[in-house]
Amino acid sequence: MKVLITGAQGQLGQDMARIFSRAGHEVFSYGREELNITDLDHSLHVVSTCRPDWVIHCAAYTAVDAAQTDVEGAYLVNAIGTRNMALAAEKIDAKIVFVSTDYVYSGTTERPYIEYDSPDPQSVYGKSKLAGEQMVQSFCSRWFIVRTSWLFGLNGNNFVKTMLRLGQEKPKLQVVNDQKGSPTYTVDLARFLLSIISTEKYGIYHASNSGSCTWYEFTGAIFEEAREQLGLDITAELQPCTTAEFPRPAPRPANSVMDHLAIRLNQLEDLPHWRDGLKQFMLDIKQHPELYLK
Repeated sequence: MKVLITGAQGQLGQDMARIFSRAGHEVFSYGREELNITDLDHSLHVVSTCRPDWVIHCAAYTAVDAAQTDVEGAYLVNAIGTRNMALAAEKIDAKIVFVSTDYVYSGTTERPYIEYDSPDPQSVYGKSKLAGEQMVQSFCSRWFIVRTSWLFGLNGNNFVKTMLRLGQEKPKLQVVNDQKGSPTYTVDLARFLLSIISTEKYGIYHASNSGSCTWYEFTGAIFEEAREQLGLDITAELQPCTTAEFPRPAPRPANSVMDHLAIRLNQLEDLPHWRDGLKQFMLDIKQHPELYLK
């Protein structure tokens, strides 16, 4: 099977390319230099040239705080760029997977969100990703929209790597303890995406590592696993704080935990628990220490 992956330099895109290649698929992996998703003509040309069976659209504007003021930039990539990939896929009768986000929800409910809850994004980033979802549904006949959350992987910067660094540099760390979600290892998400493209069970899915925690609880687990698996000397004192004590330009969902109802209804294999994902991340870092500083 021929698979085109956008966002090749991103942490998810890199894991996707590796895992899909190992599974025997012919992978065309493009970064922004090779594929400008904001240019419709260029998108149509690239996709029609390699003629993939699947387009896995990982490329995104993910600077959540910057998007609050760079509104046009966020919508150009997340909405118009997604429209272009959707049109290009549909033109050659390819199927598409669009990777979306928990930020399409307001985060104001007490219970986990199911796929059929109405989105209500509060940030420009969340609104632009929801616009991308709408583009896929409008222009494609066969699609998966996969909402995920709190991604971390071996490649690129992410919360886990930042906490590992700060835990060794700072005497004290305050981390938000009133935002709850599900950390997700990019390898686990890539394997789930690999599994769904062999089906025709199209639709919207929530796909994060199972279980949930706050950022403070996540950081505590990061420190525990780093000491145990990597032998790191993490000396920082960890203290909980509130969102109000750590203000950011873009609002964050207080509760972005997503129930995996569609995975269960379609009898698919769920993702592992986030603690298992985190432990495997540490073991993988141990095998590839050169990626720790990337």
